[in-house]
Order: sequence, then structure tokens, then C-alpha cells
Amino acid sequence: MLDLRRLRYFLTVAEELHFGRAALRLHLAQPPLTRQISALESELGFRLFDRTSRSVTLTAQGQHFLPYARAVLEQMELAEAMAAKLAAGSAGQLALGYASSIALSELFSEAIQAFAQRFPEVQLTLVEGASASQWAQIVDGRIDIGLSRMQPPDELAEIHTLSLGDEPLVAALASDSPLAAQAEVTLAELSESPLILFPAGYGSGLNEAIEQLYRRNDLPLRPGPSGRQITSIIALVAAGQGIALVPSCTRTLAKKGVSYRPVVDLGATAPLLVLTHSQKRSPLAQAFIGVLENLHQARQA
Repeated sequence: MLDLRRLRYFLTVAEELHFGRAALRLHLAQPPLTRQISALESELGFRLFDRTSRSVTLTAQGQHFLPYARAVLEQMELAEAMAAKLAAGSAGQLALGYASSIALSELFSEAIQAFAQRFPEVQLTLVEGASASQWAQIVDGRIDIGLSRMQPPDELAEIHTLSLGDEPLVAALASDSPLAAQAEVTLAELSESPLILFPAGYGSGLNEAIEQLYRRNDLPLRPGPSGRQITSIIALVAAGQGIALVPSCTRTLAKKGVSYRPVVDLGATAPLLVLTHSQKRSPLAQAFIGVLENLHQARQA
């Protein structure tokens, strides 16, 4: 394997075409520099320089070898720079899990944009999944951060949970529904219609929040059809298959035939949680959490 130090010496002499000036640049005495170049020539099996008492010139082989030596050293410098960035947590990969009901929020898109601007050399991978499915992915390291609406069970002590507050729920209604003619609706009014949810057993934190809300208000929940994404739930509402309770950020999902109305009942909210591994949180994960917290605090101010 070629000695990288000798390659640097070769490039310096090739640039100066003078051993004395090259030695000064390298902070070496000239005799050791001459010996190192001779050792490199022996290693390569050909002369790099033609030397006389008055001049130093590259040989034909030296001229041909020069760009390859320069490329090796440039790649080494890039590798060293990347290693420093990885060590400092400013480069690498970050896998971000999220529930589909969170993807429409301004906080979600603003956090991604702000993080990408701050860490342009980080490869961000987005992984959509139900809240419960994120738990296993965090534990086994498939994702670094989960944006969820459901608190993990106590036995998953290795998952750290950070709350970013609660998001109001709104009713998604078919536009020709009598309830859509009202400025706001109550949960009692909504309980008379089939409720479109994520599938049972899907592990949806939004489902859990809605079911708890109905129980707290001692109201019957009439299950309607189900959808695996927030977009499919809204499509079912547009088709007149029932009503849905969705986070207020879903209003940005404009759909012909669907109207959104505030729900006046107290506690008609869904939590926004940030999940990470309590023992294996990377510097990049911590940086993304910092971005989320700053944006959230700015919204509360």
C-alpha cells in the first residue's frame, strides 16, 4: 500500500519543481525529503523526477501518475472531513417514523425543512407507520425517531417519550350532511353517525384517543368502514360512508364533498409524541428533536 505521506511529498515537489522550496513548505530538511521521494520511486518502480543541479522536472511516468496521486489525496481529505462530521453528528443517516395523521401538520414539514437546511449532508428517510408499530422499530433500531399519537406501554422502558402537546380534533363531514351546515358540532351529535377509523388492531394512536373520548363522555361509538391512511378515511367521508374525527391539520387536505367543523367538547384532542430509544439516541436524533422543540415553542409564544 502506498504511503500517503510520501504521496503528499510528491505532490508538493511536483508543484514547486524545486526540492528546497518543497522542503520549506513541508517543514522538512531537504535531505529527508529527497530520501522519501527516492523511496517512493523505488516503491513504484519508476522515476518521478529528472533532477540536475539546476532543474527538477517530472518524467513522463511522473506526469501520468500525478493526477492519480492527487485524486487519492483528495479522496482521503474528503474521507477525513466526513469522518469529522460524522463524529460531530452533522452528517450521516436519520430514519424518521411518523403516523399518517401527523404528516399533514405544518410542524412536520417545517421541522424537516429546517433540519435539512441545518444538516444538508444528512440523508433523511421517512417511514410511515401506525403508532404502535413504531415501538418495535425504535427498539430494534430500524428508525431513530417516531412521531406518534400513542403512549408506549410501561414495559417498553427503553422507549423515551417527549410530549409536544395536544392537537385539536375536528369533524370531517360530508358537505351535504346537516351537521356541515352548523358552525361547530358536539360529540353527542357525531355519535349518531357511523365513525370511520383506522382498522382495529392497526395500532393507531388516533383511534385510541377517539375511543377514549367517546368513553369519557359515555357515548356510543358506531363503527363504520375503516381506512389505513388519513387520505383514505377522508375519501370515505366524501363518499358518504360516515363521519371522521381527525387532527385539525387535516384541514389542509382539501377534498371535494368534505367539510371540517370544530368539535366543542373539552378534551377533543389527540396527543403529539416524539419517541426515541432512551439509551441509543444518536446526535442527529437529538438535533432533530431540538428542531421540533424550537418550532413547537415558537408556536406557543
